[in-house]
Amino acid sequence: MVEYTSESNPLPRHIAVIMDGNGRWARERGEDRVFGHANGVESVRSAVRAAGELGVEFLTLYAFSTENWARPKEEINALMELLVESLAGEVEELVRKGVRLRSTGAIDALPESCRAALKDVEERTAGCSGLSLILALSYSGRWELTEAVRRIVRSGIPAEAIDEDTVRAHLGMPDVPDPELLIRTSGEQRLSNFLLWQLAYSELHFSPVMWPDFREDHFKAAILEFRGRERRFGRTGEQVSGVGSSTGDQKTKKGE
Repeated sequence: MVEYTSESNPLPRHIAVIMDGNGRWARERGEDRVFGHANGVESVRSAVRAAGELGVEFLTLYAFSTENWARPKEEINALMELLVESLAGEVEELVRKGVRLRSTGAIDALPESCRAALKDVEERTAGCSGLSLILALSYSGRWELTEAVRRIVRSGIPAEAIDEDTVRAHLGMPDVPDPELLIRTSGEQRLSNFLLWQLAYSELHFSPVMWPDFREDHFKAAILEFRGRERRFGRTGEQVSGVGSSTGDQKTKKGE
């Protein structure tokens, strides 16, 4: 059970996850990489359950990057088949739990069977009002930023009128808030071209647990650690806590 105090950060609205370690997990067991990917499906279920139970609004999973297209063809084909099978097998449970499925990335690059399966589940869960589960497929942060620049140029917005809000409005999912927390499994400590714009102020949690072994307790532990951190956003610790700050003094005087 996750326990918080009055001093804790609020529960993250949006958590992003880099699901890493499937291949190494399988290799340690004398199996091929696809075996690890298949066993990682249960970890996805665990993360979705935990996020839904806790009231997290958005959960983005880095499922397949643009760089992953360079992997062996056999592995790519197996991953695409696993995606189709998982979507078909999970849709009823998603609807039952009120989970809405969304996707981001160069979806047109996926095989037609994957695009059809995604479209079907997205349409069937469109009315769900609980957790939004976002799959990043054929996605990379640099790809998304390049696409945003192209859209801005095509829109004819003058250079001097472009600001951060302009860029955000042209990203893949401008309606989704930035993740407050990024979780990466398997002990690796890098972003791997994931949500480069959106993760600017995210807290990073690196778990040594391989993705196929990652369960609800690990997910909740990451949130517990997040809630104990001090998030300053460029301010000093004193400003955040309100100790000795002139702003805090002024507010006290006005209150008196």
